[in-house]
Amino acid sequence: MLKNMKIGERGQITIPKEIRDQFERKKLNLAKWRGKCARSLAELGYSSVDQFIEDVRGLLK
Repeated sequence: MLKNMKIGERGQITIPKEIRDQFERKKLNLAKWRGKCARSLAELGYSSVDQFIEDVRGLLK
């Protein structure tokens, strides 16, 4: 297995496709959730999801 891996300039390695495919992440279908939290955000005083995310990011700093 290690024979197929290549080492990059900064110690990065190239993982063979067979191994990458085993751990491939599936994409989430977020379109079905669109607009679902608008009412909850409005109750909290937010006019957009972006505004809420900015506030949350500010709390995490």
